Amino acid sequence: MIRAGVVGGTGYTGVELLRLLSVHTEVELVMITSRGEAGRAVSDLFTSLRGHVDLTFSEPDAAALGECDVVFFATPNGTAMTMARDLLKRDARVIDLAADFRLTQEADWKQWYGVDHACPELLTEAVYGLPEVNRERIAGATLVANPGCYPTAVQLGFLPLLEEGLVYAEHLIADCKSGVSGAGRGANVAALYSEVADSFKAYGVSGHRHLPEIRQGLQAATGQVTGLTFVPHLTPMIRGIHATLYSTLVGGDVDLQGIFEQRYQDEPFVDVLPAGSHPETRSVKGSNQCRLSVHRPQDDDVVVVLSVIDNLVKGAAGQAVQNMNIMFGLDEVTGLDMPALSP
Repeated sequence: MIRAGVVGGTGYTGVELLRLLSVHTEVELVMITSRGEAGRAVSDLFTSLRGHVDLTFSEPDAAALGECDVVFFATPNGTAMTMARDLLKRDARVIDLAADFRLTQEADWKQWYGVDHACPELLTEAVYGLPEVNRERIAGATLVANPGCYPTAVQLGFLPLLEEGLVYAEHLIADCKSGVSGAGRGANVAALYSEVADSFKAYGVSGHRHLPEIRQGLQAATGQVTGLTFVPHLTPMIRGIHATLYSTLVGGDVDLQGIFEQRYQDEPFVDVLPAGSHPETRSVKGSNQCRLSVHRPQDDDVVVVLSVIDNLVKGAAGQAVQNMNIMFGLDEVTGLDMPALSP
């Protein structure tokens, strides 16, 4: 059994991770930390876990966490980097669900997150945990940077086009929408029900932290420097990411449907829908699936890709478990092979 610890198990990503790990046949949850809830039973805070998680929250302690085979960080940005070096020295593998190790350049981290990095020497050692691109590297990794939710949906949608050189890489547009759980579980007036219900808004238009991650990921996977306009929006739903992606064909008559189907034919968690489909966020709710469709409106030179994921699963906790499975040589779908919730 894989002995797993979770640092920061009180947020939406944390409880989703606990839900998945608690029923994973190859995992034993041995430690769940929270400074604010230390001493409280996990199932008292999250009654959904009653009968599945019989642990109390504890203070994060590197020595105790170092006894785990894998440690997940479901914490705010800037936390994992303060403990990762110590845990790696104790031979624990680390999967960070925040952004501490996603960017490979120290200067980029400071520019977008506003603080110095605590262990910049690990930035190039960390493996970016998008299995559809980095599966072999993930298998040998000790430190995995779990991708963000927007970056997962956007990269999976653009990758087949860029890998085949079908579109102009310097002119990409990602028009994305997210449910409010992406803002976290902390008290925030902007995320109150009365503030988000019956409303819809864009944010971060001048520059969102996921922008450099998406650009870096696409360049690393395709070797092309991308010019990306990324505009996120907040929608009045709890879960889900919907990415509408625009690009312009270089030219020629191409079988876009066939290219997408071939690219993802062996990927257990990417589902290319039949031609003409319009994927819905509810079709992936609670699942680790990314559902895609590709369109060429009026047979013009603009390609439109629709990409949907559950931001808490394929966009966070589910992808983290997928990465763990790969790191420990398990069947990749273990603990994740479940249909979406409906309704």
